[in-house]
Amino acid sequence: MEAVPLRAYLVDDEPLAIERLKRLLASFDSIVVAGSANDPAQALEMLNDECNEPVDVLFLDIQMPAITGFELLARLAVQPFVIFTTAYDEYALRAFEVNSIDYLVKPIETAQLARALKKLDRLRPVSKSEWQQSPDLPKLLQELALTLRGPRPEYPRRIASRVGERISFIDLDAVTHFIAHDKLTYAVVDGHRHGVDQTIAELERRLDPDRFLRVHRSALVNADWIHEVNSWFAGKVMLSLKDGQRTQIPVARDRVRALKARMGI
Repeated sequence: MEAVPLRAYLVDDEPLAIERLKRLLASFDSIVVAGSANDPAQALEMLNDECNEPVDVLFLDIQMPAITGFELLARLAVQPFVIFTTAYDEYALRAFEVNSIDYLVKPIETAQLARALKKLDRLRPVSKSEWQQSPDLPKLLQELALTLRGPRPEYPRRIASRVGERISFIDLDAVTHFIAHDKLTYAVVDGHRHGVDQTIAELERRLDPDRFLRVHRSALVNADWIHEVNSWFAGKVMLSLKDGQRTQIPVARDRVRALKARMGI
């Protein structure tokens, strides 16, 4: 007998993130999206409404304004299984303190999602673990929520570049963008490339997300150096940097909305 798909509900304050996750989930027969919300308050109302059919798993962003993911969980009458989504590894580690099924670091990739769903599928038939019924769970979630309200983590101001046995340090203020090419990653300063050891994905997680924006799978741009955002035919978008070379960088379709939101356009 074929298993009934699990009902999933998605909560993320970034509309683009939800649309991307919906597209990825559509390729898995084991799960169906029962609903989604960009407003955590709206999600709370829906999830706590006894008239609605309960969901099996919650895909939940951790860092959201007004109500964090931990605060949302603390206010739920019934705890579903949780797969956290986050842009920061440190928050993902905290997520495991509440025994979530898994965590997905943004931007979510298919392999990440498949791993999480495989872990979830092993729990079938769905049953509630002891931690989900613990009377201490709301208190733990509130404590975790308070840590998110504290000071933001400090981000590095320089990055190391290795050439042979020589290591130099580059001020991130001077880096216009990072680019991946031929399986190598470079920090670009005034048109000159400097090799760095991290991948674009690792840099995205490590650097200040308010400054460095992932605009393509192979490009991370310093927002301070963006000069123009140009819309081309067929919905294509190109960035022009204010370096001496007026570097042009294409923006991936699934990152255009987030870029425009970040730039206030």
